[in-house]
Amino acid sequence: MITKEMTIEEILKDFPQKSQKLAQELTQSGLHCVGCGAATWETLESGVLGHGFTEEMLGGLIERLNTILQEKSDPSIIAMTKRAADKFKEILAEEDKVGYGLRFGDQAGGCSGFEYILDYSAAPNDAEDVVFSSHGVDIHVNKNRVERLLGAEIDYVDGLNGSGFKVSNPNARGGCGCGKSQSY
Repeated sequence: MITKEMTIEEILKDFPQKSQKLAQELTQSGLHCVGCGAATWETLESGVLGHGFTEEMLGGLIERLNTILQEKSDPSIIAMTKRAADKFKEILAEEDKVGYGLRFGDQAGGCSGFEYILDYSAAPNDAEDVVFSSHGVDIHVNKNRVERLLGAEIDYVDGLNGSGFKVSNPNARGGCGCGKSQSY
């Protein structure tokens, strides 16, 4: 359980399987120092209050962080949140691609080694792909990339600090401060 006395470093270190989602929530809440590591030694309370937020906002953030810890995840699949699946279907309709799946993978790039790929996929390549289904969307993944991506969850975030699909991958061991790439 996350408390206001924990440092940001402790939060991310104590819950590695959820660290990407926790970091996203902290950043979306206005604590941008998470990405660069400038103040990971601060307690959550001092970080929130030091940024001019209220005790009530601190309580809400702690509640959201603990909700993330309670979310069930399956390390044997690749999934989308309902919000991400709904947004993807909306985009497919706008692009006249209803019935397409999502091509998900990674490729060498970025400052940490690998970048995620999200694209349209008319059909899986039967010889090369593994197909996962989540909230009515088929996710096509090259079988050579599955091991690094198993357990990943694709979400859609729409907020003041940016909108787009965000990937939480328990296999990622590091990432760049901007959140665009990861290492394994």
